[in-house]
Amino acid sequence: MPWWGWMIIGSILFGAELFAVDAQFYLVFLGLSAALVGLLGLTGADIQEWAQWLLFAALSLVSMVTFRKSLYAKIRGNDVVFKEGVTGDLVEIKDDLAPGSSGRLEFRGSVWNVKNVGSQLIPAGAKVEVLKTEGLTMHVSSD
Repeated sequence: MPWWGWMIIGSILFGAELFAVDAQFYLVFLGLSAALVGLLGLTGADIQEWAQWLLFAALSLVSMVTFRKSLYAKIRGNDVVFKEGVTGDLVEIKDDLAPGSSGRLEFRGSVWNVKNVGSQLIPAGAKVEVLKTEGLTMHVSSD
């Protein structure tokens, strides 16, 4: 195949990934591999057609296995994962909280009731882990 044929194939695959199909970055590596084979032909290298196809396949596989996952994660970004509930999160206690007593705090933009289920006083400003929730009441302890 002539060098310009590889460049056309590479452009079509690359453009399809970027503008039409979300193939999770596979077509980008196929397109780049085709373009590399085309550039090799442009330099004047006389490679038989079967060897061009073999080189295209090898470049595609090696580049996908080596670079695709990390590059796709960087470009795509890590998707935000929303955690169900607040158990295990750290909250800051605003006022002293005696054992067995309740108070209020703001967390994630909402006002919550907080109950000290431990046996020790939780001082103001302390960060404690949410042990469990019941409705809008967080159970915390400094033990």
